[in-house]
Amino acid sequence: MHLVQFLTPDGQRRVGIVEAGGATIAPLVGYATTYDLAMAAIGKGVSLSALCATLPRDAAVDYDAVLSSGRILPPLDHPEPARFLVTGTGLTHLGSADARDKMHALEHGEEKEMSDSMKIFRMGIEAGKPAYGAIGVQPEWFFKGVGTCIVPPEAPLELPAYALAGGEEAEIVGLYLIGPDGTPWRIGFAMGNEFSDQVTEALNYLYTAHSKLRQCSIGPELLVGDLPDHVEGAVRIRRGEETLWEGKFLSGESNMSHSIANLEHYHFRYDVHRRPGDLHAYFMGAALLSCAHGITAQVGDCFEIDVPAFGRPLRNTMVAVPAPRFDVKQL
Repeated sequence: MHLVQFLTPDGQRRVGIVEAGGATIAPLVGYATTYDLAMAAIGKGVSLSALCATLPRDAAVDYDAVLSSGRILPPLDHPEPARFLVTGTGLTHLGSADARDKMHALEHGEEKEMSDSMKIFRMGIEAGKPAYGAIGVQPEWFFKGVGTCIVPPEAPLELPAYALAGGEEAEIVGLYLIGPDGTPWRIGFAMGNEFSDQVTEALNYLYTAHSKLRQCSIGPELLVGDLPDHVEGAVRIRRGEETLWEGKFLSGESNMSHSIANLEHYHFRYDVHRRPGDLHAYFMGAALLSCAHGITAQVGDCFEIDVPAFGRPLRNTMVAVPAPRFDVKQL
């Protein structure tokens, strides 16, 4: 089951199920958001799919019309955006380790010693998928922002004036709601563009945190249920009417160096990540980066992430924004 959130032509919020082979959306009656649906499912002690199966549906809506009119929303959001924590990990796919190594090699030259990136990747290969019930090695982790940094599918991704670059990072995103008793509940998975500044990151490993403080996009569809073990997709950068670059990637647990359970363990072990009512979007690592193939995205380029298992492609165009103006004042 795939869920989407959208606006009606008169601006009312709705949540619905994608039907008819992806052509239509069936709005669910009684709930306006995925957040409300998930909270109700926890309260009733049923799965999200089971709750949706019991709900009446309004007349189907044309999916293309929702997309073309800019009424699609991220598949999950919080009524208080500051309570939606956006984080992630990296070096969970073979391609990501190679790409990270290439980034730093281009900036600093080839080094005889194994890079920190490759060390962490190999740690994952050796101990990132422990036996059921066991705890594996700790993955990389980063903070990206809160709910205000998530832009809808089809919406622009902002390149700040202080950024050295803007590049796509196509990743599976785990979406979670913390229940009233502090239990993390996995709502489902979506595709995401963990838009980052790879040039800043390549200057020094310690700049990785700065490079991640950018916008991102998730969706358009939320896959409710288990993540397929093997996921295939494509990333494209379109410049005008032309495809500047295209690359294929593999994801899903069979193509990762960490199990989903291991990533979740190390994220939710912290008390601050289990506050009742909070949401979490957890980016699970990119298998492919265009910048590692010599591509430099420009303002006006459109990033397209096309993964059939997740429904419609995720598209966003990069736009330039001026430097923020602010003064720090003494109280």
